[in-house]
Amino acid sequence: MSEADSEVNAAQGAQDGTEEAPSRGLLLAAVGLVWMAGMLWSARATITGRPSAEMEVTSTAYAMPGAISASLVTGAAVALAVLAFLTRGGRTPGVTVRFIIATGTGLAIGLLGALSIITINTEGWLYAVVGGTVAAAATIGGALAGFRYRRVTAAVCWGAITVFVVGFVLNVLQDMLLPVLGSGDSAASRTNAAGWFGLVQAVLSGVAGALVAYRVLRRARRGPAGPDLRWPLYALAGAGPGLLLVIGEGLTRTAGSRVLELAGKVSELELTVQQMLSGSRLNNGLIVLFVGAFTAIIAVGRTLGPATPALEPTIEAPVATPRPAADPDEIERAARDEPQTVPAQHDD
Repeated sequence: MSEADSEVNAAQGAQDGTEEAPSRGLLLAAVGLVWMAGMLWSARATITGRPSAEMEVTSTAYAMPGAISASLVTGAAVALAVLAFLTRGGRTPGVTVRFIIATGTGLAIGLLGALSIITINTEGWLYAVVGGTVAAAATIGGALAGFRYRRVTAAVCWGAITVFVVGFVLNVLQDMLLPVLGSGDSAASRTNAAGWFGLVQAVLSGVAGALVAYRVLRRARRGPAGPDLRWPLYALAGAGPGLLLVIGEGLTRTAGSRVLELAGKVSELELTVQQMLSGSRLNNGLIVLFVGAFTAIIAVGRTLGPATPALEPTIEAPVATPRPAADPDEIERAARDEPQTVPAQHDD
C-alpha cells in the first residue's frame, strides 16, 4: 500500500469514527434483517394464499415494492456491520477492497432473500424476476455502504426504518384518520381524503426519518469520531430515506416491469390501479426526500451559533513615563562640578 493510500485510509477512519463500533452495526443489521424477513414472509404468505393464478400475479405486484425497499436498507445495514467488524482494531482496508466487501455482502443478502420468493414456483419466470429484483436491490444497498462517510449511510438506514414504521402505524390508523380528513359517503370525498392521507403520511414520514437521521449523526459526533460533518451531509442523511424510496421505485419499474405489465393484463381496472400506485409511490418518495432534506437543514441550522465578528487589531500608544520634577539645588551643584572649557586662542 502506497503512502498516499495510507493517508486516505487514515482520513477515512477518522471520518467513520463510531460507525466502526461493532455493537451499533450489529443492532442496525439485526433490525434490517427482521424488516426484510418480515416483508418477504408477508409477500410469500400473501402470494401462496391466493386461490387463482390471476390473484397470485396481482398480489406479487403489490408485495414487490415493499420487499425491494427492505432489501435496499438491509443490504446496506449488513454491509456496514461487516465492514465495522473487519476494521476493528485500527485495520483500514483500501477503498477498492472495502467496496468489494460491501457489494459482495449485499449480494449475499440479496440471494438469500431471492430464494424465499423463487422457491414459491421454480417453473415460472414471474418469481424469478421478483427474486432477481430483490437480489439487485440488496446488492445496490451493499454498494452504498462501501462509499465514504459510513456514518451518513448508517443514519440513512435508521431514517428509512423510521419512515417504514411511521407509514405502518398510519396505515393501521387509516380508518380512524380518513373521516378526520373529510372522507364521507360520496366517492369524491373518499378520493379527496385518500389524497390528503397520502400527503400527510409522506410529510410526517419525511420529518420523522430526517430527525432520526440527524440524531444518529449528532450522537456519533459526541463519540470518538470527534469532528462533526458539514451541513450538506446532514441534508443528504435527511433526504436519504426518500432517495432510497425513489431508487426502489426505479427498480420496480425497470427490473420488475414484467411483473407490473403482467398484473396490468389481468383487467383494465388492475392496470389503472397499478398505474395509480406507481405514481403514488414515486410522489411519496419525492416528498419524503425533499421534506427530509429541508428538516435536516433546519435541525442542524438550529445548532449553529452566531458568527463571531473578527476583531481588528488595536495598536496601543506607548505610555510615557513621567519624569520626576527637577531639583534647583541639584542643578546648581551639577553646574559647579562641570569643568570649564577654555576656548583656544589663535595667533594673528
